[in-house]
Order: sequence, then C-alpha cells, then structure tokens
Amino acid sequence: MLRIALVVSLLAPSLALAADPTPLDAKKVEFFETKIRPVLVEQCYKCHSEEAAKEKKLKGGFKLDTRTGLLSGGETGAAMVPGKVAAGTLLSSLKYEGELKMPPKGKLPDAVIKDFEKWIADGAVDPRTGEIAKAVGIDIEKGKQFWSFVPPKEPVVPVSREPKASVTPIDAFISAKWTEKGLKPVAQADKRTLIRRAYYDLTGLPPSAEAVDTFLADKSPDAFAKVIDTLLASPQYGEKWARHWLDVARYAEDQAHTFGVKPKTQAWRYRDWVIAAFNADMPYDQFVKLQIAGDMMSDAPGDAFTKFAGLGFLGLGAEYYKNTARDQAIAEELDDRVDTLTRGFMGITVACARCHDHKFDPIPTKDYYSIAGIYMGTNMSDAALGSPAELKAYQTAQADLKKADDTFKKMQTELRAKKDSWPVRVAKLLAMKDAAENSAKIKKDMPAAPSVAHVISGNGPGMKIYIRGNPATKGEDAPKGFLQVLPSPTPSGANYTRLDLANAVASKDNPLTARVIVNRVWAWHFGRGLVNTPSNFGKLGDKPSHPELLDWLAVNFVKNGWSMKWLHKQIMTATTYQFESKPDLENDKIDAANVYLWRGTRKRLEIEDWRDSLLAVSGNLDPKAGGPTFNLNDANAKRRTVYARVSRHELDGLLRLFDFPDANVTADKRTVTTVPQQQLFALNSAFMVSQAQAFAKRVETMGTTDEARVTAAYRVAYGRVPEKAELDLALRFLKLPLSAEDKLTRWQQYAQVLLASNELLYVD
Repeated sequence: MLRIALVVSLLAPSLALAADPTPLDAKKVEFFETKIRPVLVEQCYKCHSEEAAKEKKLKGGFKLDTRTGLLSGGETGAAMVPGKVAAGTLLSSLKYEGELKMPPKGKLPDAVIKDFEKWIADGAVDPRTGEIAKAVGIDIEKGKQFWSFVPPKEPVVPVSREPKASVTPIDAFISAKWTEKGLKPVAQADKRTLIRRAYYDLTGLPPSAEAVDTFLADKSPDAFAKVIDTLLASPQYGEKWARHWLDVARYAEDQAHTFGVKPKTQAWRYRDWVIAAFNADMPYDQFVKLQIAGDMMSDAPGDAFTKFAGLGFLGLGAEYYKNTARDQAIAEELDDRVDTLTRGFMGITVACARCHDHKFDPIPTKDYYSIAGIYMGTNMSDAALGSPAELKAYQTAQADLKKADDTFKKMQTELRAKKDSWPVRVAKLLAMKDAAENSAKIKKDMPAAPSVAHVISGNGPGMKIYIRGNPATKGEDAPKGFLQVLPSPTPSGANYTRLDLANAVASKDNPLTARVIVNRVWAWHFGRGLVNTPSNFGKLGDKPSHPELLDWLAVNFVKNGWSMKWLHKQIMTATTYQFESKPDLENDKIDAANVYLWRGTRKRLEIEDWRDSLLAVSGNLDPKAGGPTFNLNDANAKRRTVYARVSRHELDGLLRLFDFPDANVTADKRTVTTVPQQQLFALNSAFMVSQAQAFAKRVETMGTTDEARVTAAYRVAYGRVPEKAELDLALRFLKLPLSAEDKLTRWQQYAQVLLASNELLYVD
C-alpha cells in the first residue's frame, strides 16, 4: 500500500529553530516526521493553519500547524488526547464516523488512518514548537561539527585503575567510566557460563558437553581465545552473523505491496552470499561496495556469485504495483533504496529529507534526490551466475522445446480444421505422437535452469526535486551525488554512478561507516550499542556512552583491514565481555541499565537460536548449509532457521510470535516481548512435542539408570550437571505413574520441561 509522503518545506521549522528533541523518543519523533507531518501539511494546512488564518480561510477555529494548536482543538472541542484513541474529534473525522468528515474531498487510505491511530495511542509525540518558524536553510559547515560527522581520530588509551579490567584497550576505556561514575565491576563469569555465552554469540548454538569439558580442562591463559578462534573458523559463525545483517538488509523473498511482481525464487542466493562473506571474513569495505555496485567494480572477485549475489541488498527491495499511480509507486521504491542504504551502512535517516529539509540533521532535500537520482530508472533484474556454456545449453534446450511444442500445436490445429480421409488422419495422428514424444524427451533432458541473482542494475540519469515529495510537482535539478556533509572521492554531477556512491560510503574517510558497523557488532554482543540507536547517528539518536572507545574501535577496525573477525576477538577477549550477569545493588542505584558495562547482560535467545537449540539438543538438527529455503510449517523441517522462508506479505506465525522483525523495513535491533502465547507454544505445539520425544529417545541411550540419564540430559541441554535438588526432583517425577490423559511418557514429559525452561531460552 502506498504511503502518503508528501509535504512541506516553507512552513516546517528549520534545523536551527527546531525544538530540542532530546527528551523525546527518537523513533516516535521519526514516526511523526515520516507518517504524520506530511499528511497534516498536504491535507490539512490549507484550512487549519496560521497561514490559512492570515488568508481568512481558517475553518472551525482549529490550527494544527503547531503542537499547541493541535492539542487545543477548535470550535468542535478537543481534537485529540495523547494516549487516548477514543477521545477527541481528529481520528473520528478521519474515519468518517460522524458528521465531521476530514478531509472533505475524500477519505484517506486506511493505512494512513492507522498511522494516526498508532501515533495517538503512542502518546502523540510531536517535536514542533508553539510558533511557526520560517525556513532558513541548513548550514552544512556547521553540520559537519556534529560529533558523528567529525572524522574519528584514535584517542590515547587511558591508564586503568581497576585491577579487574586492565587487560585490553577496551577495558581501559570502560574502566575509566567506572571511575568517573563511581561504579565497581562484578566478578568474572565462571567458565561454563563463558563458553555458553561465546557459542551463542558466535554460532547461535549451544556448546556440546565435550566442548565444555575440553574448555574446563584447559588451564592455559589463552584457553578462551582458542575457543573464540575455533568458533570464528566454524561455518556456523557465518550462519549466525549473516542473520544479524539480514535484519538490516530487510531480507525477504516476496512483496507485501503487490501480487503483480514476479516471485524472487532465488532470493536465497543473497542470504548465502552474506553467510559466505562472513565466513570468509570479507573486508567490510568490500562487503559494502559489492552490495551497492559489485557489477561495476573492476577489482571485484572473478566468480559471478561473489560479484553479483550481494546486489540482492537492493535487488530484493520493495516493488510496488504500477498500473495506477505509477510515478508514486516508483517514488516509494526509491525511498526504500535510499532509506535502507543510508540507515544500513551509515546510520542516518536521509529518507526524512524526502519531502522537506531534514528537521534535525544537516541533510537538505536536494541531497535525498541526489542519491535517489542514482537509482531512478535502474532495473530490478536477474544476473546469471552460471558459466556461459551452461547458459547457452539451457537457452538452446528452451528454444528446441518451444519449437517442438509449436510444431505439435500446429499439427493439432490442422487436424481439427481439415476433414481428411481416414488414412491421412492416421498418419497425422502418428506424426503428432512422434512430436509429443520429442517434446517429452527434450523436457526430460532439459538442463537445470541456470542460477541467477536478483540484482539492481544500471545507473539512473538523475532527477529533479519533488516539491513536498509529490512526483507531480517537480522543482530544480538535484545533481547525482553524495551527501554534502560527508566527503566523496567523486564530485556530484551527471556522471556520478552507483560505483561512485559505493566508494563514498565505504571510504575510510567517511566518518560514519566504520563507526556504525563496530557499534552494530558491539550491540549484537552486549545487547546494547555504545550508541543505543544503531541506525541513527544523527541529532535524534543517542549520543555515545563511550565516545573515545567508539572512535578507537572504528580507527583500529579500518587499520586491521576492516576485519569483522578481528573485531569479534577484540571484544570477546576483553575482561569487560567476561563478567557475570548478576546485579549489584549499589551499582544499580547509579546505572541500573548497565550502560557502563559493569556486569554481563542476560539475553533471551532470538527465535532462530532457540529453535536451532531445540533441534540440536534433541539430536534432530540437520547441519546442511545453503540452498533453497524451507517452510517452517513443514513438520519435517530440521535445518537451521536462517534457511527458512521469510515473507513480507505473511510472516510465519512462529517468527512473528517470537519478535522476528518486519522485513519491509531495515531493522537495527529486535524488540523483546513476553506474552502468554509464547509459553503456550512451548507447552502445546507439535514442534515442541516432537523435539521432546526425540530428546527423550536420545537420552535413553546415554545411561542405564534414570540418574545417569538425567545427568546426561542436563549436560546436553545446559552444559552442566544437575544440582542435587534438581536430580531428586527429576527422579521423583519420573517414578510417578501415568494417568489416562497422558499422551507422552514420563521421560518425554520431563524432556519437554527441560526444553521449555528459561535456562535454555536465556544466556547469561
């Protein structure tokens, strides 16, 4: 469904005059700017604004071009009450539920009305001031002074005064904040906790009992570093970390907006490309460039898969139905590309400048269209990944098949049209039989369709600014190019290409790209970024809790070849990573959110890791890597969840239940909810019952007594032996007689309890 995204430059407050948004929720402000303000300006300001009052066109005494005016209401009473959807006249008038119907020329689309409903329910966050500010433009040079647009410089590593954290530069920066804030770190996690944390962080799977035993027996000072090296070298590492990036890339295999788009049957090749890139420790700057312009890179790897499959980053993006409102549909597709690219790689909300100069960051509307123009008129197409010989053989066979089918159809037509004698008809029928057999033989011998990558190709000619975001109202030219606030190796102009854009984004001189990815990796390890808004390094985003550490990581990440595996090891070998997760009452008084990392963070497993763990513990996990996706509804599906089908149109119920992100938009982190339906799944689903049955069967072979089997079950599921109380409870339960209603044996019931436990679902 098309999003109304039209509106406003002259009446909107400028960057210089905007109210300080810091106290407001950044995501809610962004929602207002992209979903609410454009509709207000386009649909309402003509009759309900200060400008309308000056022209004596004000209706109902109601002004909604300021927050104060919107809350005050008009002659019909309050327009809305933040947090109370049923109160006020605004929403009911948009729904056409009473005598007051707005806008009077026609009801807005249901999706827009739902946006207003959500906005009001979430508190109607509105960053506008009480006065109408006149636009004064954006001061780009002043904008370059904002912290995230200043190039990072390697800071001096402070001298640590904390003996518990004096090992690495990371620890030194972290401990300096403890001293500043009056915090004391907790104790280091025990080795069982540490290896489980490492396994889940790097592979998304639990350690085997044997791996735990080996680590516990290794008393060398580099024992944990050896575990990290082993995990980084495993193929499961790429499967885990690719899924993180696929959230950012809003990876999916279909479209939510239309049924008229050709299915992306080989979308999985982009997913496999990301997995392969992580496993090969592809330098991150190359990882970026291949996803933007791999087809144009003269220094790209020679094999077609590496060169082209990464282009699925945008080649699998949004496509809209174009038989009606074609220009608007194209504008929406461009918005998806600009938004995903700039948020994903650089952590800035350039799409907020689509209809007007950015309200908070130094991004004028022209910059939005400078990037959009690079993609205007580009193609969503397929790139062949097979050899030329394979492609030629397939095309020849397809041509032969078409010729044979055409011959058969022609014979059929002639036979029906003519009244031939019986001998002639018999001859023709025999010829048709031969033709049919020929077609069948060609089909049987048909070589497999050549593999393709769904890519974006070509270079746009540039475009004009759309006034208020409206494709029907064009303004001045926006030369193709990069953001003015950031450096670009190539100047803007008619010849600026996707490759120039790729080089600008991935440049070591770009102050954002390295900072954004090291912060993402940090957040995926610790549950919270040094900047806690990983896709917004602008004024509406959070400021870094440890700015010097962020810059140290960014600078050294580039120095070390943009290596993700180097970054993982730096983080995980730091003492800071290895603290236990237990709270401390005194520290909680100062830093209850653990912003300053004085303890570890307890994290709930993401749905992929939890499902994979259930399969692994039960002995059912199929380790097959890569290839076409499977359906999670398939009862026999036992592969890792990263290989499951992801739909934008109808997300699988299991994924949705456990907080999988909306694949229509780039996602920097996952919401964690706790609802009754999650536990009902653990108790009643056929999947859980199947894993419990398999786990019980597996454990039966691991001991000759219930005591031995319970101990084995704990070692497999949790990497530890049961405590005495746990063992006693288990043995008493296993001896209870079954009732008539029981569908599972006592061991199967007990296995399900272990699988459904918080100890399996959470990592300390």
